[in-house]
Amino acid sequence: MVARLVIAAPSSGAGKTTVATGLMAAFAGRGLAVSPHKVGPDYIDPGYHALATGRPGRNLDAYMCGTGLVAPLFAHGAAGADLAVVEGVMGLYDGAAGQGELASTAQVAKLLRAPVVLVVDASSQSRSVAALVHGFASWDPEVRIGGVILNKVATDRHEHLLREALGGSGVPVLGVLRRAPAVATPSRHLGLVPVAERQAAAVEAVAAQAEQVRAGCDLEALLALARSAPPLSAPAWSPEAEAPAGPPGARPVVAVAGGAAFTFSYAEHTELLAAAGAEVVPFDPLRDEELPDGTRGLVIGGGFPEVYGAELSANERLRKAVAELAASGAPLAAECAGLLYLARSLDGRPMCGVLAADARMTERLTLGYRDAVALGDSPLAAAGTRMRGHEFHRTVLEPGAGPEPAWGLRQPEPRVEGFTVGGVHASYLHTHWAAVPGTARRFTEHCAG
Repeated sequence: MVARLVIAAPSSGAGKTTVATGLMAAFAGRGLAVSPHKVGPDYIDPGYHALATGRPGRNLDAYMCGTGLVAPLFAHGAAGADLAVVEGVMGLYDGAAGQGELASTAQVAKLLRAPVVLVVDASSQSRSVAALVHGFASWDPEVRIGGVILNKVATDRHEHLLREALGGSGVPVLGVLRRAPAVATPSRHLGLVPVAERQAAAVEAVAAQAEQVRAGCDLEALLALARSAPPLSAPAWSPEAEAPAGPPGARPVVAVAGGAAFTFSYAEHTELLAAAGAEVVPFDPLRDEELPDGTRGLVIGGGFPEVYGAELSANERLRKAVAELAASGAPLAAECAGLLYLARSLDGRPMCGVLAADARMTERLTLGYRDAVALGDSPLAAAGTRMRGHEFHRTVLEPGAGPEPAWGLRQPEPRVEGFTVGGVHASYLHTHWAAVPGTARRFTEHCAG
């Protein structure tokens, strides 16, 4: 039994991240063990959640992992916590395009049997707020909206008008937040700037968010609402059960890229690799000139290599080491930013040269869920393996697929994508390995070779 709240909003931009992160930090500051979660595939918000709570930020994605894994993954992440705070995605009822409620915050709240707190941007309304809250509260009777937090409230009189309008709605006001520039987090082409790139400023922003929430929200009422959530019957997901270790022996070293340029990863990936028998060693391609000693495999996730192109290119020794590892046939799994790093060049700057392709920034955003099938065998997946993933980038790779593509995609139109070359599996597609049992075990076995 874990007390839990889902923080949702009528639309993007209402202040979900500010409120959710502030609540996490405020409750953690009271001495509670707070488990942070994020609906959907977002990697950046969980970094702020982790900063607020001291625990890994974890994603709950009903599209990528399936509805049956949402509660078990939640239970795994929330083990030992006093309270779980789940930040929603987009508007409360927005999900995967054209697929009803799938992957929406509302669906996740129902799967977790969790009460919802609706964050409303009240900056341009007064009495109309009651109609908005009534509509969201009554749209789906299975979604329990237990309270509302009014954000960007201008004055005491504005607050009075809002509270008066909501007085007969049946949805209590659990917080009122004024406009506060100090809590803002800077954004750029793919959303918020990650914590790893602004550590000191991020600490200050999270502290300001916590103070704003403490001053403007009824923490006791919010905690009572969280504790009203009924028990969950789902067993906790276990990396050991999903990726049992192979025969006893030396643990192959799997190097995992991190640092400011490669911040996109799911906590479950390294847990699965470790459970499968790998020795997981992080390294920073911006700082480290060599791969970790004894590296037998390499995982390079997403991030912002386009922001750090000059620094990544200047680290010639590491680029050469990565190319030599790939040439040896060792397993390499690269997603999005990792794909660009393995290319010949990025915006004209030399990269690792593992792939016969060149990348560049564009103005066009590629964004969306994808259904994929592995077109050939690789250390990551056997031919025919079906996985669901997510694309999120403003770069283009030319060509977009090699002679042996990584994936066949079905939407938004049928196409092939990515590269399999020797032991390399490189693609724009972000995947969640918990969704396909055996992925980490297969990769680790190839590393042990």
